[in-house]
Amino acid sequence: MVSENMLFNKKYVRINGKKIAYIDEGVGEPIVLLHGNPASSYLWRNVIPVLKTSGRVVVPDLIGHGDSDKLLVSEGDDRYSFESAYQYLDGFLAELGIISNVILVIHDWGSGLGFHWAKMHPHAIRGIAYMEAIVMPLTWEDWPAAARSIFQGFRSGSGEDLILNRNLFIESVLPNSILRELTKTEMDQYRAPFNTPEARQPMLSWPRQLPIEGEPADVVAKVLEYSEFMSKSEIPKLFINADPGSILVGRQRDFCRIWPKQKEVTVKGLHFIQEDSPVEIGTAVVEWIDML
Repeated sequence: MVSENMLFNKKYVRINGKKIAYIDEGVGEPIVLLHGNPASSYLWRNVIPVLKTSGRVVVPDLIGHGDSDKLLVSEGDDRYSFESAYQYLDGFLAELGIISNVILVIHDWGSGLGFHWAKMHPHAIRGIAYMEAIVMPLTWEDWPAAARSIFQGFRSGSGEDLILNRNLFIESVLPNSILRELTKTEMDQYRAPFNTPEARQPMLSWPRQLPIEGEPADVVAKVLEYSEFMSKSEIPKLFINADPGSILVGRQRDFCRIWPKQKEVTVKGLHFIQEDSPVEIGTAVVEWIDML
């Protein structure tokens, strides 16, 4: 049963002077769920009830997303860089004392941040479950053909109009990356954090951070480092493969399938698979945790 509404209270902490919103449900060892672009903790609303019997489920809204604070124009053009988002996430986890026996459940840009955090804190990790993730640097040939031209547009001088003015990440990319049709209530929930052009800046910055054709070089370097780490690490892994999937297919899927100490399951979905198969995702993670 897919619920339209968020049924959890949010808590708040301040990191580097900014408010970070998060859900904190259940008790026990931490299970941290990380969303990507253009989502928030709302994406995980139907996965959380399945997981919260297995531990303390912590689900932040990344900086600039959901109910977390936005960064100001005066804070610079790179205010929503990968490194900036990572520093807020790292500070958030430290503030909550999430420093050992951590299960990461990661998706989209949350995967990039999560893989990097695991590389930087390998002894804090109990296991990593990932889906529709950024597992390696890409070429345009690796990117979904149906989405190639619009993402090239986002990374061009047209990006400001496409995302800041026309809000195409929410109005087009999001619904076209889900098998079922989102309800008006659900679409309104996704729209709410991005109700002005300035508020939409994170949605423009993230596609420009994608490690495609060697750019941007700093992000490509980080992704190369964590992909090498994951390909050698004995950290237990759960690969939740999407059928038919979107960005974790083809060459990149072949690469991550060789990672050691990994279990694989398949669920129905395109990219935002939490909207198509939330119970299946939650159940797969619970069963995998029980085996650790």
